[in-house]
Amino acid sequence: MRFSAAAPLALIAALALAACGGSDPAPAQPAEPAATAPAAAPVAAPATPAAAPGEPSPEFANLPAPYNTANYAVGARTWKLCQSCHLTAEGAGHLVGPNLHGVFSRKVASAEGFAYSPALQAEDFTWTPEQLDHWLENPRTFVPGNRMSFSGVRREADRLGVIAYLMVETGYQGEAAPAE
Repeated sequence: MRFSAAAPLALIAALALAACGGSDPAPAQPAEPAATAPAAAPVAAPATPAAAPGEPSPEFANLPAPYNTANYAVGARTWKLCQSCHLTAEGAGHLVGPNLHGVFSRKVASAEGFAYSPALQAEDFTWTPEQLDHWLENPRTFVPGNRMSFSGVRREADRLGVIAYLMVETGYQGEAAPAE
């Protein structure tokens, strides 16, 4: 008697199926529904409620307009596009991009220890939330020739949110008074 090479595989498959089956059938549903337990007491709302999408967030309440109307969840979500190249913690060093702690009111291309592109080194401005908004909209057109390989944040609400998020996360202290 001859067996084909497929016979042992068929036997193994049949044994595996038999091992998986044979459980007891599911119990029948009761004829009458069981009494339901009384509703649990409501859970207390958090001290700082999360803002619904599109609503201002309490975390941004002390920021200047229009950043005080931004949504924290939108800012945190948009920040995820940046965090693989940038850090925000004071003294944390640099990644592919410079550390952004203290970026607001800092002269462009001035974070110590970071090798900026010649295009950014040739610029002469101080980072403000408004400057950062223009940068984030399209870094390539804001400072042509820079090395940032990021196409930008197109949605205004996303830029508003991420700038507000950065203001909170990077120690924003407001605009510095102009030197006399």
